[in-house]
Amino acid sequence: MSELVVKNKEVVVPGEVLATGMDYLPGQGSYREGDNIHASILGLVNVDGRAIKLIPLSGRYLPKRGDTIIGKVIDVMMSGWRVELNCAYSAMLPLMGTSEYIMKGADLTKYFDLGDFMVAKITNVTSQKLVDLSTKGPGLRKLSGGRIMEVNTHKVPRIIGKQGSMVSMIKQATDCKIIVGQNGLVWILGEPDNELLAVKTIQKIEKESHVSGLTDKIKEFLEKETGKKLEVNVNGE
Repeated sequence: MSELVVKNKEVVVPGEVLATGMDYLPGQGSYREGDNIHASILGLVNVDGRAIKLIPLSGRYLPKRGDTIIGKVIDVMMSGWRVELNCAYSAMLPLMGTSEYIMKGADLTKYFDLGDFMVAKITNVTSQKLVDLSTKGPGLRKLSGGRIMEVNTHKVPRIIGKQGSMVSMIKQATDCKIIVGQNGLVWILGEPDNELLAVKTIQKIEKESHVSGLTDKIKEFLEKETGKKLEVNVNGE
């Protein structure tokens, strides 16, 4: 007889038994050993029909084509800029990847200098993990001022929320501009006290990402902190 040993959205550790019997199937982050399905990673249980998947709770970012990231310039070369991605791999922003026409021989530090942060899109990732970036497109640019914070990349979808609902609520409550990179870097710009509240809120989401009804809890927290009445669609969250 088959039995699901764990609950949906429960946090499990590697080796932990998730289900017994043959009615359930191992998905991402789990494996079968005899009649049992075990966790292969630290993660959050996601039961999808008969399949048991785990959402990772730890691990570094792996670049993917189409991701919007926040990166830091670590080298200025003749052909463009080398950018740190908050992972084991760096990326290249070529001159042709910018939204501006740059003349040959121009001083590239006038566009992006060492230590500058940018919002960019990953346009290509080779099998050798050579990564190309572009700053062509809405919202892609150099970031000025504000602060950068790092979060667990696996918590980014929770911080953004369904259709951007969670991050929109933080923006509404704090009057901060906020950009969440899929590589786990977040840019926040606002009044100092409001920036600190945004950081505190994002850290709370990161810590409690596995809790059900999280959007309601964050809404209540922000309303208490700011005294504002927040209007946010929390259906399905």
